[in-house]
Amino acid sequence: VQLQASGGGLAQAGGSLTLSCAASGRIYSNAVMAWFRQVPTKEREFVALVRWGVGRTAYAENVKGRFTISKDGPDTMYLQMNNLKPEDTAVYFCARGTQWTFVANEYTNWGQGTLVTVSS
Repeated sequence: VQLQASGGGLAQAGGSLTLSCAASGRIYSNAVMAWFRQVPTKEREFVALVRWGVGRTAYAENVKGRFTISKDGPDTMYLQMNNLKPEDTAVYFCARGTQWTFVANEYTNWGQGTLVTVSS
């Protein structure tokens, strides 16, 4: 399964953006889909995940209450980002795995990343 992330761009602090992740094939119910983000010189950071079949979600503490992960149909995932802050600036990646984990290395498929820039 190939993943294609899109929707990044420039937003002002306090603004909103919605990221999309489209899979080339069906995402099965036992999959875990996640969003990570990365800034230069830092490791990829967990943002949010969803267990595809049951829709159970988890969020990093620094985005909880501001970001919402969701799914649409068998092959599309979203990340609604509200009340954006300059520290949310990063390249955002979507990923697919099978484990309920916040560790990037545990995911097997990755999208190419989409840049989000938040100005103050």
